[in-house]
Amino acid sequence: MMLTGIEQAKQKWGGRHSAIDKWLTERQLLLVQYCELAGIPPYQRQDNALPEKEKIQAFCELLMDYVSAGHFEVYGKLTDNDSAGNDLENTIYPKISESTDSALQFNDAYTEIQNDTNMKEFDVALSKLGQQLEERFELEDQLIQSLHNDHL
Repeated sequence: MMLTGIEQAKQKWGGRHSAIDKWLTERQLLLVQYCELAGIPPYQRQDNALPEKEKIQAFCELLMDYVSAGHFEVYGKLTDNDSAGNDLENTIYPKISESTDSALQFNDAYTEIQNDTNMKEFDVALSKLGQQLEERFELEDQLIQSLHNDHL
């Protein structure tokens, strides 16, 4: 599960760089909120009911904060202007950008969700976002591992 992966990342790289520590903590909070929205145990949703509007909005806000922190605070620290850093930037960033686009689309569609929103559409969008976040986290972990190998 993704939460286990975060705990492993925090154990492996925690305490080495404050921006990465903060970012991994935000990742964990994001996943907890995701699990709550999706009704993944230990969380439950009532029969096909949308999660509370405020919970969806809080998730969207945290999602945007996490994505923004990656692009504006962390990624630059994870790659250098050397050939290895440029290689990472050219191979991993485009893949991460795909999940950023999906996160922005989810936010645009659901940050101002109305009570009459189709639950099936929400669940499909949330599931797709979850898959893309999982891929994103794996790519980000590759960047962190590179920083760890090269500089620590």
